[in-house]
Amino acid sequence: MKIFKCLFYGVILSALIGLNIQCKNNKQENSTEVQEVLPKENLRIIKSEFGKMPDGTIIEKYHLKNTNGVALDVITYGGRITSLKVPNKHRDFENVVLGFDNLDDYLNDNPFFGALIGRFGNRIAKGKFSLNDKTFTLATNDGSNHLHGGIHGFDRVVWTAEAIEGADDPSLRLKYFSKDGEEGYPGNLSVTVVYTLTKENTLEVLYKATTDKTTVVNLTQHAYFNLTGDFTKTILKHDLVINADTYLPVDETLIPTGEIRKVAGTPFDFRTTKGIGKDIEVDNKQLILGKGYDHCWIVNGEKNTMRQVASLYEQSSGRFMEVFSEEPGIQLYTGNFLDSTLPMPNGGEYGHRTGLCLETQHYPDTPNQKGFPSVVLTPNDTYTTKTAFRFSVK
Repeated sequence: MKIFKCLFYGVILSALIGLNIQCKNNKQENSTEVQEVLPKENLRIIKSEFGKMPDGTIIEKYHLKNTNGVALDVITYGGRITSLKVPNKHRDFENVVLGFDNLDDYLNDNPFFGALIGRFGNRIAKGKFSLNDKTFTLATNDGSNHLHGGIHGFDRVVWTAEAIEGADDPSLRLKYFSKDGEEGYPGNLSVTVVYTLTKENTLEVLYKATTDKTTVVNLTQHAYFNLTGDFTKTILKHDLVINADTYLPVDETLIPTGEIRKVAGTPFDFRTTKGIGKDIEVDNKQLILGKGYDHCWIVNGEKNTMRQVASLYEQSSGRFMEVFSEEPGIQLYTGNFLDSTLPMPNGGEYGHRTGLCLETQHYPDTPNQKGFPSVVLTPNDTYTTKTAFRFSVK
């Protein structure tokens, strides 16, 4: 009996040792690729390696998933959203944002796919502005103008990331420290952005920033949406509502003229549901200048209060997206410069108007336009604003 027991325990011990070795080997093989950040049963946040920068810096990808199966992928390069999978009316989950499946394509020239934008979203005329009687010269990267933070804006820097533990909804906190003088801006700016995927299938984006010198700040998110989930199709049949009575006309370089123009009787009237393609090709000077819609609307309601500013519906999929924001404006960009030169992950290229952006923000060129709401941030204040994208079907 003693011999039997010894043999029995010996077999069990050998099996456990073998299993342990196998598990360790598997863990070692996968440790550089996938790491569960939060020990939730449905793996709500998973971290993996997306690629390496030329200097060897590892770019991480975070996969967030809510209890309904909606999934968000974010990389630390530019804080970019690379994928957002939401269901259609048949409960099929598909990605609805344009992006790439490798780091090299993001490092190459691209139109800010999925990126966090700063220090200043949109354009600043001639790359100059004055603040407290001092003129600041910024990097110019859009002809003679400064666009989306410059040559190395927040879309082209590496953010630090951490999963927020203990939250009911999966959240990812991104941080970046922008040094005084970066791209020409004054002040050391500490920026925090939190992505949260709620159980109501809402993607919340919370922005915060502080500075040690008076500066200007205007942050936004530059996701390109196509609710069909099929990026070979255009966004022209998407139905759009923008809750705005007025918009900002632009000049030949897409800088606001300073005029605030009513949308009534123009192609810019989206106060009731209208297909994006309905008026986009009409003979209108503003549409010609923008090569389509590339303008800022002044949204109705009190700024700094969360309210619905826009909605987007795609009939074939049934997907419906509502946009809520505290910002005073929203920029609609209809992918006018997409030209079939950028690769899609599953083959082919992103064609003309296969994605659209709804960028909640302060108005373009605000530092040079006295009548626009201020974007000045002082050391005594904290910049904070929130935008949310809620997904459903109908």
